[in-house]
Amino acid sequence: MTNYREILRLKSLGLNNSQIAESVHCSRTTVINVLKQATEKGLQYPLPDQLSDEELYNTLFPAASGKVKYKMPDYEHVYKELQRDGVTLDLLWREYVDECRLAGELPYQSTQFNKYYNDFCARKNATMHLNHKPGEIMQVDWAGDTTGIIDTDTGEFIKAYVFVATLPYSGYSYVEGFFSMNQEAWTTAHVNAYKYFGGVTKMIQCDNLKTGVMKHGKEEVELNRSYQELAEHYNTAVVPARVRSPRDKAFVEGTVGVISTFILAALRNRQFLSLPDLNEAIWNKLYEFNHKPFQKKDGSRASMFEEEKPFLMQLPAEPYELSQWKIATVGPNYHIAVDKMNYSVPYEYIKQKVDVRLTRNMVEVFFNGNRICSHVRLYGRLNQYSTNEDHMPPDHKKYVAWNGERFIGWAAKMGHNTETVVRAILSSYKIEQQGYKPCLALLKLADKYSVERLEKACAKALTYTPQPSFKHVKSILASGQDKTVQKSEAKRS
Repeated sequence: MTNYREILRLKSLGLNNSQIAESVHCSRTTVINVLKQATEKGLQYPLPDQLSDEELYNTLFPAASGKVKYKMPDYEHVYKELQRDGVTLDLLWREYVDECRLAGELPYQSTQFNKYYNDFCARKNATMHLNHKPGEIMQVDWAGDTTGIIDTDTGEFIKAYVFVATLPYSGYSYVEGFFSMNQEAWTTAHVNAYKYFGGVTKMIQCDNLKTGVMKHGKEEVELNRSYQELAEHYNTAVVPARVRSPRDKAFVEGTVGVISTFILAALRNRQFLSLPDLNEAIWNKLYEFNHKPFQKKDGSRASMFEEEKPFLMQLPAEPYELSQWKIATVGPNYHIAVDKMNYSVPYEYIKQKVDVRLTRNMVEVFFNGNRICSHVRLYGRLNQYSTNEDHMPPDHKKYVAWNGERFIGWAAKMGHNTETVVRAILSSYKIEQQGYKPCLALLKLADKYSVERLEKACAKALTYTPQPSFKHVKSILASGQDKTVQKSEAKRS
């Protein structure tokens, strides 16, 4: 499905229709129609937070369901069939019409069929000469050649991967070494590159590696979520190169080769004992690379960059901070558990699955794309709780199936000692609902060890402390201490 929200966002950044179409992976006509409908409906980015993607589509195209749809031919098949002797375009059109009629679909007329085929051929075979505009694109990639350092403890050679970012207009480049090509390294490299350039380009052109692009199909491009966030933070657009088409980012491919020779080959005989030392040497050679005079024209990459720099967009006030995304289910105590910490969510979302965005300092919770709450991230002792009182229901018995009385009643059926332990657990928390999870875990021990053993274990735990915890009872059952109680009782009898 076309991402109409992204089309409006990219238009607000000043990208032209062709650039938007390339980024969103749709036709230029679609972009024009969406922008036209948005203008007529008075919609502009940023959109209201409560407006979902489905509501946006219905607002833009209220009568789309009644629109006549024609069957698009499989031009890849047409292209291959035309290579065979005796096969003509007119013959293939007639076969296409027959297939459509059998399937009850509407076919294009021969003129439209031929036009779309010519467009297909132009896209498939044409190699355009790209005249890049200043400040328009930053092309990024990992160099094929690697370098590395010597481990001072073991003497082992540790491989380092080299990130390259290039501005095609000037050829000005940024290079940095990393121990990994993972998401953290990929994100850090982009942040450092923009810091080095002192501004942001309108677009990023990358290869189809998983840290950037999750899926690059015929109908849609799905970016890695963290990479999409980075693009939104810097108000730029990501335009992945076509699969197996390095000529789409030929400049950075060429720069990678030159850098491999000029920088990495020049450092091949030097030994480095740390990554900072390696990068310091890389950046010294990078300065030479950017200031080296051109062979066939005046100036250097650095002097060309001085012309390009005013066209770069301004850096945001704060650099992008890498985030992680996880899925959690809101428990009956209206909390979610993330990395063994607990965060409250408005009680209306009990039993719902939510998306959780984690940064170093914040935890944000989203439902259907809308942020519903946030917390300062907890560290230290496990199983801590961050509870916002506004998230609590006014009447727990009315809104929450699980409550303290239900746990106490359940425990009472197992025995007096189990009930006493449950009451002790519930009273040990400032907010009663925080004790639901350990109470449920305690009572579930009966499924594994039997009700009788759980009651004996609770009795044993109460001899140690008047406020036993779930862990105390579980430890007694796991070690079999409850059985010693049974043996001693048997001897007395």
